[in-house]
Amino acid sequence: MPLMSSISSLILNYHCFITHFVRDIRDPEHPYSLEQLSVLSEESITVDEKLGRILITFTPTVQHCSMATVIGLCLRVKLIQCFPPHYKVDINVSPGSHANEESVNKQLNDKERVAAALENPNLRQLVDECLYSNEL
Repeated sequence: MPLMSSISSLILNYHCFITHFVRDIRDPEHPYSLEQLSVLSEESITVDEKLGRILITFTPTVQHCSMATVIGLCLRVKLIQCFPPHYKVDINVSPGSHANEESVNKQLNDKERVAAALENPNLRQLVDECLYSNEL
């Protein structure tokens, strides 16, 4: 198999792997998965295996979604659980999809803010419920 074909196959496998693990995350406000609500799709996941980078762009259901940061935290926690720590993970809301797009993106990609958010027991419980709920 040619090298470029092997690399393309590997990237596709990582892409499918990520999609498989994030597709069933439950929305914090609705009894549906992020995929069912079209918050997340296969096209919103980009993998650069060579650089060890993963980019997930999600689209909140409404522009003033108060749970956008929770959704982003859920995605980040799930990826942290599935990938080695050398991967750089960026999580953003889709351009123009949220009224506070810049602020949400900054919060979701700041290690200290993410760590502080996950130390909050109520927020951590909500994230865990979204990740591990079987009520879909």
